[in-house]
Amino acid sequence: MSSKIAVFPGSFDPITIGHESVIRRALPLFDELVIAIGINSTKNYFFPIEKRKEWIAKTFAGEKKVRIETYEGLTIDFCKKIKANYILRGLRTSADFEFERGIAQMNRAMASETETVFILSLPEYSAISSTIIRDIIRNKGNASAFVPRGVDLK
Repeated sequence: MSSKIAVFPGSFDPITIGHESVIRRALPLFDELVIAIGINSTKNYFFPIEKRKEWIAKTFAGEKKVRIETYEGLTIDFCKKIKANYILRGLRTSADFEFERGIAQMNRAMASETETVFILSLPEYSAISSTIIRDIIRNKGNASAFVPRGVDLK
Protein backbone atom coordinates (compact mmCIF):
# COMPACT_ATOMS: atom_id res chain seq x y z
CA MET A 1 0.00 0.00 0.00
CA SER A 2 1.40 3.39 -0.96
CA SER A 3 1.69 6.31 1.41
CA LYS A 4 -0.91 9.06 1.36
CA ILE A 5 1.20 12.15 0.68
CA ALA A 6 -0.50 15.53 0.40
CA VAL A 7 0.93 18.83 -0.78
CA PHE A 8 -0.38 22.06 0.72
CA PRO A 9 0.92 24.71 -1.70
CA GLY A 10 1.09 28.43 -1.09
CA SER A 11 3.35 31.43 -0.67
CA PHE A 12 2.74 31.62 3.11
CA ASP A 13 3.70 35.29 3.02
CA PRO A 14 3.12 35.05 5.99
CA ILE A 15 1.59 31.83 7.32
CA THR A 16 -1.72 32.55 9.07
CA ILE A 17 -3.72 30.87 11.82
CA GLY A 18 -6.12 29.89 9.03
CA HIS A 19 -3.34 27.96 7.25
CA GLU A 20 -2.33 26.38 10.55
CA SER A 21 -5.89 25.30 11.29
CA VAL A 22 -6.41 23.68 7.87
CA ILE A 23 -3.10 21.82 8.13
CA ARG A 24 -3.71 20.55 11.68
CA ARG A 25 -7.22 19.40 10.76
CA ALA A 26 -5.90 17.62 7.66
CA LEU A 27 -3.05 15.76 9.38
CA PRO A 28 -5.15 12.72 10.42
CA LEU A 29 -6.10 12.17 6.75
CA PHE A 30 -2.55 11.72 5.43
CA ASP A 31 0.67 9.86 6.19
CA GLU A 32 2.70 12.91 5.25
CA LEU A 33 1.81 16.53 4.56
CA VAL A 34 4.28 18.61 2.55
CA ILE A 35 3.90 22.33 3.08
CA ALA A 36 5.15 23.51 -0.30
CA ILE A 37 6.25 27.13 -0.60
CA GLY A 38 5.88 28.13 -4.21
CA ILE A 39 8.53 30.42 -5.65
CA ASN A 40 7.51 32.64 -8.54
CA SER A 41 10.37 34.75 -9.90
CA THR A 42 7.92 37.37 -11.20
CA LYS A 43 6.32 37.90 -7.78
CA ASN A 44 7.64 40.27 -5.12
CA TYR A 45 7.29 38.68 -1.71
CA PHE A 46 6.92 40.71 1.48
CA PHE A 47 8.93 38.30 3.66
CA PRO A 48 12.08 36.43 2.57
CA ILE A 49 11.77 32.70 1.89
CA GLU A 50 14.09 31.85 4.81
CA LYS A 51 11.78 33.68 7.22
CA ARG A 52 8.67 31.97 5.87
CA LYS A 53 10.30 28.54 6.15
CA GLU A 54 11.44 29.32 9.70
CA TRP A 55 7.92 30.37 10.75
CA ILE A 56 6.37 27.21 9.28
CA ALA A 57 9.03 25.05 10.96
CA LYS A 58 8.33 26.75 14.32
CA THR A 59 4.58 26.37 13.90
CA PHE A 60 4.82 22.63 13.23
CA ALA A 61 7.86 21.78 15.37
CA GLY A 62 7.59 18.22 16.62
CA GLU A 63 4.92 17.29 14.07
CA LYS A 64 6.44 14.21 12.43
CA LYS A 65 4.02 14.14 9.48
CA VAL A 66 4.91 17.66 8.29
CA ARG A 67 7.70 18.40 5.84
CA ILE A 68 8.53 21.82 4.37
CA GLU A 69 9.71 22.17 0.77
CA THR A 70 10.09 24.92 -1.79
CA TYR A 71 9.35 24.54 -5.48
CA GLU A 72 9.10 26.42 -8.75
CA GLY A 73 6.75 25.73 -11.62
CA LEU A 74 3.44 23.93 -11.61
CA THR A 75 2.19 22.45 -8.35
CA ILE A 76 1.05 19.34 -10.21
CA ASP A 77 4.60 18.75 -11.50
CA PHE A 78 5.95 19.11 -7.96
CA CYS A 79 3.38 16.55 -6.79
CA LYS A 80 4.53 14.10 -9.45
CA LYS A 81 8.18 14.69 -8.50
CA ILE A 82 7.62 13.82 -4.82
CA LYS A 83 4.97 11.16 -5.56
CA ALA A 84 2.16 13.02 -3.79
CA ASN A 85 -1.33 11.96 -4.82
CA TYR A 86 -3.22 14.67 -2.98
CA ILE A 87 -3.30 18.45 -3.05
CA LEU A 88 -4.76 20.07 0.04
CA ARG A 89 -6.53 23.43 -0.24
CA GLY A 90 -8.34 25.52 2.32
CA LEU A 91 -11.55 27.31 1.36
CA ARG A 92 -12.66 30.50 3.09
CA THR A 93 -15.36 31.72 0.72
CA SER A 94 -17.45 30.71 -2.27
CA ALA A 95 -15.07 32.79 -4.41
CA ASP A 96 -12.19 30.62 -3.13
CA PHE A 97 -14.18 27.54 -4.15
CA GLU A 98 -14.80 28.78 -7.68
CA PHE A 99 -11.14 29.70 -8.14
CA GLU A 100 -9.80 26.47 -6.59
CA ARG A 101 -12.28 24.26 -8.45
CA GLY A 102 -10.92 25.42 -11.81
CA ILE A 103 -7.35 24.74 -10.75
CA ALA A 104 -8.31 21.33 -9.33
CA GLN A 105 -10.03 20.36 -12.57
CA MET A 106 -7.00 21.39 -14.64
CA ASN A 107 -4.66 19.50 -12.30
CA ARG A 108 -6.86 16.42 -12.61
CA ALA A 109 -6.75 16.71 -16.40
CA MET A 110 -2.93 16.81 -16.27
CA ALA A 111 -2.55 14.07 -13.64
CA SER A 112 -5.63 11.90 -13.11
CA GLU A 113 -3.97 10.12 -10.19
CA THR A 114 -3.86 13.34 -8.15
CA GLU A 115 -6.91 14.30 -6.11
CA THR A 116 -7.56 17.75 -4.64
CA VAL A 117 -8.99 17.76 -1.12
CA PHE A 118 -10.75 20.86 0.16
CA ILE A 119 -11.10 21.73 3.83
CA LEU A 120 -13.38 24.59 4.83
CA SER A 121 -11.85 27.19 7.07
CA LEU A 122 -13.36 27.57 10.50
CA PRO A 123 -15.80 30.52 10.50
CA GLU A 124 -13.62 32.55 12.85
CA TYR A 125 -10.72 32.36 10.35
CA SER A 126 -12.63 33.00 7.12
CA ALA A 127 -11.68 36.70 6.95
CA ILE A 128 -7.97 36.10 7.57
CA SER A 129 -5.62 36.16 4.59
CA SER A 130 -1.92 36.77 4.09
CA THR A 131 -2.83 39.75 1.90
CA ILE A 132 -4.80 41.41 4.71
CA ILE A 133 -2.04 40.65 7.23
CA ARG A 134 0.56 42.28 4.94
CA ASP A 135 -1.68 45.34 4.63
CA ILE A 136 -1.98 45.59 8.43
CA ILE A 137 1.82 45.40 8.75
CA ARG A 138 2.42 47.96 5.96
CA ASN A 139 0.17 50.35 7.84
CA LYS A 140 1.96 49.79 11.17
CA GLY A 141 -0.86 47.73 12.71
CA ASN A 142 -0.53 44.73 15.00
CA ALA A 143 -1.28 41.50 13.12
CA SER A 144 0.05 39.10 15.76
CA ALA A 145 -3.43 37.73 16.57
CA PHE A 146 -3.73 36.41 13.01
CA VAL A 147 -0.50 34.40 12.76
CA PRO A 148 0.60 31.28 14.66
CA ARG A 149 2.32 31.68 18.02
CA GLY A 150 6.06 32.19 17.52
CA VAL A 151 5.70 34.09 14.25
CA ASP A 152 7.47 37.41 14.80
CA LEU A 153 6.35 39.72 12.02
CA LYS A 154 9.16 42.22 12.60
